[in-house]
Amino acid sequence: MSKKKKEKIDVEEIVIDQEETVSQVAEEAEIQESDESTLEDQNLEASGEQDLKAEIQNLNDRYLRLNAEFQNYRKRVEKEKTDIFKYGNEKLIIEMLPIMDNFERALSSFEEDHAEDKVLSGVKMIKKSLDDFFEKNGVKKIEAVNTPFDPDKHHAVMTEEVEGVAGETVVSVFQEGYVLGDKVIRPSMVKVSC
Repeated sequence: MSKKKKEKIDVEEIVIDQEETVSQVAEEAEIQESDESTLEDQNLEASGEQDLKAEIQNLNDRYLRLNAEFQNYRKRVEKEKTDIFKYGNEKLIIEMLPIMDNFERALSSFEEDHAEDKVLSGVKMIKKSLDDFFEKNGVKKIEAVNTPFDPDKHHAVMTEEVEGVAGETVVSVFQEGYVLGDKVIRPSMVKVSC
């Protein structure tokens, strides 16, 4: 074999070696890129999972708040319904109180000697009907005389020093007060001892 031929073969072997080296480097680069992209994918997946978990937690919190608000709303509506049923006739009763006051004044203005009077007995019957109507609808008079003064139930218009009566005690009533259920619809106008 000639020297030229041998050199040509050596050059071909070098070229083949270089091609193999280049292909090995390319394969290693692809493997490295693949590993890096796998790591990036894993990092993206982990980041995506964290974002997803945070979003789920956020939605869960919103759901719990919304549910609590709805429960509060439902309770409030139920209470309002109950109050409407319980106090629905309050306005009517309040407008009837002056009528009741007038009947009481009329009865107190008659003297005992007119006890057989037909007008007096008619007024008493009407007053009794109003008392029954009030009782049927849960309206009661506020008992005030000789009770401790209660600013929620009594409206003091006078004070007077009375012997033998403790201070802050209702001495007399000028206008009757009424409660509807447990709600004061009109306080009693009273005189209080000091």
